[in-house]
Amino acid sequence: MGSALYGPDGFFVRPQSGPADHFRTSVHASPLFAGALARLVERVDTALGRPERFDLVDVGAGRGELLTTLCAVLPGDLADRVRPVAVEMAARPEGLDGRIRWRRDLPETVTGLLIATEWLDNVPLDVVETDGSGRLRKVLVDRHTGVETLGGPADAAEVLWASRWWAGPGRIEIGAPRDAAWSDAVERVRRGAALCIDYGHRREERPPLGTLTGFRDGRQVPPVPDGSCDVTAHVAVDATAEATGVPYEMIRQREALRPFGISGARPSLALAGSDPVAYLRALAAAGEAAELTSPSGLGAHWWLWHPVGIDLSLA
Repeated sequence: MGSALYGPDGFFVRPQSGPADHFRTSVHASPLFAGALARLVERVDTALGRPERFDLVDVGAGRGELLTTLCAVLPGDLADRVRPVAVEMAARPEGLDGRIRWRRDLPETVTGLLIATEWLDNVPLDVVETDGSGRLRKVLVDRHTGVETLGGPADAAEVLWASRWWAGPGRIEIGAPRDAAWSDAVERVRRGAALCIDYGHRREERPPLGTLTGFRDGRQVPPVPDGSCDVTAHVAVDATAEATGVPYEMIRQREALRPFGISGARPSLALAGSDPVAYLRALAAAGEAAELTSPSGLGAHWWLWHPVGIDLSLA
């Protein structure tokens, strides 16, 4: 999985296309999403006492779309103090806003807001499966065909993680690498907050057959790890949250966006009679908001929120 996504010719490092060409995230769905995050940046800035420098870090930044929009919509004083940083394995895109620093690794320290939108689902993990004797064994995969076979026994650490975080036997996606990756990211935040936005599940709702899949050109495809497609699996969000050892809040995206006025409610028909143009604009925005808050789509994503050194809730 690591080689397929981030190797020399991996899916996410190929120069000819970006993630937006293959799947639709909240960042790509509507500028309303970036607008909500911009207001969240303002709230964090206020909680920090408006520091001279505000670090705004986007982990798994794609082609810099989110930071580009945020730099454009943040108010003047805050925009002057923001230091945007994109963390991404791919090369820096041509024409990217010169204010955005591009790097492959996390900054050592962050005072501000660290955001990871659909990053953890692409942190490589291993899969184990219960065999006919009830033992957990590693799932091996042919990188060219995607054909799977059962290998040797799961490691002790994998068995321990599965016993704590995955209810029952079956096919288990070992989320420990995601736990470690997010813990490392949160640890970099000295003051401010860390926000993970991703699709995931909790222990009581783990899918018995797992979630590993692939995406290419906007379609779901078999997860063949040859670099031709995205290979992704949902995040065990409760395990990831607990692994940090930092207080957290965890809510669905449809709930997180509501305080920012994003609900998907249709505009009043009265507006259509008094101002048809405004009605059409409002109707288009409502459609975008409905996509962002759909309980069967983007609205079901989890927002995992860790305030560090500040008193700030998502509610």
